Amino acid sequence: MSIIDKYILKRYLVTFAVMLLLFVPIGIMANLAEQIGKMIDNDAPTNEIVIYYLNFTIYIGSLLFPIFLFLSIIFFTSKLASNTEIVAILSSGVSYGRFLRPYLIGASIIAATMLVMAMFIVPNASKGYNEFKYKYLKKGKKDRITSNIFNQLNENDFLYVSSFDPARQNANKFTFERFNDDNTLNFKISANSIRWVEKDSMYRLIKYTKRKMVGDSAIIETKNRLDTLFAFKISDLTPVSYIAETKNLYELNKFIKDQRRKGASNINSYVLVKYRRWALPLTAFILTIIAVAVSSVKRRGGMGINLAFGIGVAFIYIFFDKVFGTLAEQAGFSPLLAVIIPNIVFGILAFYLLQHAKR
Repeated sequence: MSIIDKYILKRYLVTFAVMLLLFVPIGIMANLAEQIGKMIDNDAPTNEIVIYYLNFTIYIGSLLFPIFLFLSIIFFTSKLASNTEIVAILSSGVSYGRFLRPYLIGASIIAATMLVMAMFIVPNASKGYNEFKYKYLKKGKKDRITSNIFNQLNENDFLYVSSFDPARQNANKFTFERFNDDNTLNFKISANSIRWVEKDSMYRLIKYTKRKMVGDSAIIETKNRLDTLFAFKISDLTPVSYIAETKNLYELNKFIKDQRRKGASNINSYVLVKYRRWALPLTAFILTIIAVAVSSVKRRGGMGINLAFGIGVAFIYIFFDKVFGTLAEQAGFSPLLAVIIPNIVFGILAFYLLQHAKR
């Protein structure tokens, strides 16, 4: 690695780190100023607030990683251009592709870091962040669907509840049906309510009725109360809306597989989270190339023009990502295409700007 490579790579990584250290604390202070009243009103313990902001730092930092990366490259490359350092490098016989190499090395380091964090570190932070938010900041607001819940547990087992209270671990108007392989009913269990009894590690059914099919006849069993076991967890009735964000790579793959088997209606939102994680490295490279191509040319107006352009591109990228993400979650659009299309559009833009910058 040459002196120029080390110089540019150092500026790349240091500027990116400084950008994070500057803006993440600002985000924390803004959030604290907005939410401190709710924390006090809901008696949030100090230790939980500290843990929340540790999780907040990781969670928000991961969301803004691509934007910070983009703006930091524009910032320090514009300074190189304004000091005529880039002109000197290219005038010495260094090709533009060779000049770009340390940027791509830096993008590889950042991309690998982003990928590891997204797969294994951010999910745990997301869980703590969202649990605190719904416990103290959005107290009383629902973090999942709690009425008219239908769930397919596997190929043969189905359940339904009219309402579910996750805090009390109970549900009303419970129905559990098991079918044979030929789609005939094996048995059906109904109860006015079902509750998970933590200390006994079992379910308690009130006003229990079981209808067992034997040929063309049915055997009916009724009890006022029955303590029993089921193969599902009470949390399986309806996962929290942010459940996919809280699972690491292996857990998310297994979760998506289980939800596909159950025929979950919102499977696209889970798959979208998976594809967005895998697309992070590609996003890092595309934004790096765009940022270098835009800011490596000395312009009248200097760094301000480049930063304005960078902020505009960042907002357009976020807009594309949100639009296609919403289509995938609510309109049945392919989650894979929802992730690929914005990157293809900005990849074409990166190629065009790079060719223009070379000329």
